[in-house]
Amino acid sequence: MLRPRGRRSRPRSEPMSVARSRLHQLFLSDEFVVTAELQATDSADPASVLELADLLRGRVDAVNCTDNSSAHPHISGIAAAHLLIDAGLEPVLQFTCRDRNRLALQADLLGAAALGVRNVCLMTGDDVSAGDHPDAKPIYDLDSIHLLRIARIMRDEGTYLSGRELDAPPSFLIGAVENPFAPPLEFRPMRLGKKIEAGAEFIQTQVCFDVPRLRLFLARAGDLGLLGAVPILVGVFVPRTARATRYLRDQVPGIDVPDGVIERMDAVPPDRQAEEGIRIATEIVNEVRDLPGIRGVHLMAIRNEAGIRRVLDDAGLLPRPEPVGSVPVG
Repeated sequence: MLRPRGRRSRPRSEPMSVARSRLHQLFLSDEFVVTAELQATDSADPASVLELADLLRGRVDAVNCTDNSSAHPHISGIAAAHLLIDAGLEPVLQFTCRDRNRLALQADLLGAAALGVRNVCLMTGDDVSAGDHPDAKPIYDLDSIHLLRIARIMRDEGTYLSGRELDAPPSFLIGAVENPFAPPLEFRPMRLGKKIEAGAEFIQTQVCFDVPRLRLFLARAGDLGLLGAVPILVGVFVPRTARATRYLRDQVPGIDVPDGVIERMDAVPPDRQAEEGIRIATEIVNEVRDLPGIRGVHLMAIRNEAGIRRVLDDAGLLPRPEPVGSVPVG
């Protein structure tokens, strides 16, 4: 039961037209937005995070810090986001429901805000069976829609879920993820609507290799009156090898890689597959950039930050704009 008892409603601390972050300011403009996922490290050395982040500096508008993606433990997303803020970069901090109950989720949301995080992306999280600790105990006290509601309550009403008031509420831009490519396909636009209703203010999609299927999702979302309600960023993966595309298809939950993509990567020699992957990703970026409701792309790669930079260059998305009167990070 998510309805708190005795919660006293507060007015919004700021109107929706006021930017909460640099990313939010770009969404309020007409810019085509670019975010990218930071490859989570397995090191306690801060330099391991900062070296990867520097490869994206000035080339993307914000950097996603993951939360044990694919159910593999890595450096804490909160710690990585804090390191990015100190380095002058704009993080989007991911939170999953898999590893925390509602107490820990609320505490970490508040703690992240205290460290300067202004953008969050809230998701349910891959099952532990997908990772290298399949015997771990999954929590799933909440799902992503419930977590979106909690983040909105904390920000807009200044209370915990219990109704207890916060001394200083967080000021988040709240995001979510959606997968247009996973069955049941007809349910996905309705789930998008539920996330928007719960509090999502932007959406990052799962990796897109199938643009026709994305078009179908957008058409169904349009029939529900959802297009334009929030910015949608299309997930685009930059494969470096044919093996990487097979790994996505076989090992990463929720990703659909058409046979044609794998065959295309297989058709070129191994020493040219990275270039072919850049061409595939660039073609997808160019195909989706003018689709209705699409406001940007979210680029992902596996140890291929150089490939992300090439895609942005080849797609004509560099240099990135600096928002006028940008909101300070931290």
